[in-house]
Amino acid sequence: MAPKLRTVPRKRPVQDRSRATVDAILAAAAQVLVKDGFDRTSTNRVAEVAGVSIGSVYQYFPSKEALVGALVERHNEAMRAAVLAELQRVQVLPLEAAVRAVIELIVRAHAIEPALHRVLMEQVPRTGRLARVDQFAVELHAVIVRYLDAHRARLRVQDLDLAAFLAASAVEAMAHGAVIYQPHRLDDPAFLDEATAMVVRYLIA
Repeated sequence: MAPKLRTVPRKRPVQDRSRATVDAILAAAAQVLVKDGFDRTSTNRVAEVAGVSIGSVYQYFPSKEALVGALVERHNEAMRAAVLAELQRVQVLPLEAAVRAVIELIVRAHAIEPALHRVLMEQVPRTGRLARVDQFAVELHAVIVRYLDAHRARLRVQDLDLAAFLAASAVEAMAHGAVIYQPHRLDDPAFLDEATAMVVRYLIA
């Protein structure tokens, strides 16, 4: 049986100098992942690009998987912050404007380091720490359900939990597809217009 991979960092940086080292290592890991892909990424190559010793990498990350897991966590947190910070404003908008705003937020989140996002989605194995449930999706789902409930009188749909899941999944799939296959769509107003029309028609047609 193959040994279980360690996907958890050995320790967290505390001092400013150690945080700067970890930031440099993660920036180098992102650069190597985008350029070389997951299979060809190695801790030695990351250390070389970061300008640190391999011992400095292993001081914080016991394996390539732990290093990439930290990147996944950091990338997801950046996406989460980009969306959740704006949701308070969205909740007071009328339905059509709210749908457009949420789609814009999700697309904007996916536009954060799109090349890295593409590699993480396509190549990184979903095992161990990398397979954990994304708390951001859970939080967003709850916000959408509350919003739909407040506008229930206008809706065609009856099962709000299902409607929130389907609408969010559709938008997430469209954003993923744009990042992976047609990244120019991330800045295309027509993409936002059509995505908004599709979701609105589903909700209130």
